[in-house]
Amino acid sequence: MIMNKKRIKYKIINKIFGFLEKPRISIFISNKHIYAQVIDDYKGHTLIYTSSKEIRYKLKKEKKSFIIGQILGNIVNSYGITKIVFDRNGYIYHGRVKALAEGLRNVGLQF
Repeated sequence: MIMNKKRIKYKIINKIFGFLEKPRISIFISNKHIYAQVIDDYKGHTLIYTSSKEIRYKLKKEKKSFIIGQILGNIVNSYGITKIVFDRNGYIYHGRVKALAEGLRNVGLQF
């Protein structure tokens, strides 16, 4: 199963590329938390990073993912970026991944 996830991840990463005007948002999901970062692939730098560890009150995981999407979207919007590339990092677009994407769309980001 790990090999399948790596294969899916590399298929996706070869197709998408983020740059400063349209950066890539990459996510990682652990059992407890979700992490998201905005990456400029041209320079190879992480521009913005956030995770569900910042939320101190108890919520369900999908609600935390939605809030993280909104927080990250507001920060990205403050830099004047409206279009992004969404990298789901090999995860199925369901549950927490979908909630984070809806949080990003809720603040006006397009991908």
